[in-house]
Amino acid sequence: MKRHALAGVVAASVLGLGAGQALASGFDQASLITPIDKPLTFIFIPKVVHPWYLPVQAGARAAVAELKKEGISVDFIWDAIPQADVDQQNRRIETDIGRHPDGLAVSCLDPATNTELLNEALDQKINLITFDTSCGGTYPFVGHRADEQDGKDMADFLGQKIGGSGEVGILNGSLTAPNHVARAKGFREEMAAKYPNVKIVFEQPDNDDMQTAVTLTENALQAHPNLKGIYGVDASAPVGAARAVMGANKGGQIVITGGGDLAETYPLIDNGVIAAVTAQRQWEIGYWGVMYLVAMNENHTIPADHDTGAFLMDKATLNH
Repeated sequence: MKRHALAGVVAASVLGLGAGQALASGFDQASLITPIDKPLTFIFIPKVVHPWYLPVQAGARAAVAELKKEGISVDFIWDAIPQADVDQQNRRIETDIGRHPDGLAVSCLDPATNTELLNEALDQKINLITFDTSCGGTYPFVGHRADEQDGKDMADFLGQKIGGSGEVGILNGSLTAPNHVARAKGFREEMAAKYPNVKIVFEQPDNDDMQTAVTLTENALQAHPNLKGIYGVDASAPVGAARAVMGANKGGQIVITGGGDLAETYPLIDNGVIAAVTAQRQWEIGYWGVMYLVAMNENHTIPADHDTGAFLMDKATLNH
């Protein structure tokens, strides 16, 4: 696993000191660690206000409570924008950089524009990580990266469920969010390669908004009365699709799959309206996000990539 280099080790290399020489001259690696002697402020900026992030916040607050017992005080600030809007998020990132927190964590909605601001944070020596959605390998990341494979896995699941033929649709989430884009890409490619008789008849962005997903699904049901399946790449989409399908009295007749889970997802899986979703361990994202920012304040190294994983949740896995 790649790690960030310690400044002291770099300095030793520049001076031409081998590990043995450094130790012989009294070099103590523990001296590189700086104890925390003040309250810390960490700001987390997600892509949007969304219930998917509730376990992330719970994990972060659990880490804060654990650290308090060790005498480390952390003020955890969750700074979410109301809609998945790139300009709004960039303004929020810029504002929070101006507050110069002890740690900043960002879920990238649009890496093409977010990156410039993240580099500005680094230039100002702000401890920075990304979470949920990566902005590239430059920034430490806590979350799940295998989104394209998730889309492929869900295409296989859906393709088999509908017998390898028929009409399906995709609710694309946000068109700039890298995880949403990758899931849709994987789904399309796998369907084309393995299920040539499955036709994707619509793709629409729901922008991670449940009511939008409901409306788009209602429209799709009218436009495509033979629709057999739906893949929603975000957590709102399968629930929104399920609401629309139930409203049309087609619950269980259309195979609904998705790229995330909410509290409302579980009963819908249990009663057969949603067939499967890709579930993540969001609590871990929040917990380790806080812990790594503390470590960075202490001048520890941290992993460049902490994969918190994901798994396919259907009725069988839900009941176990």
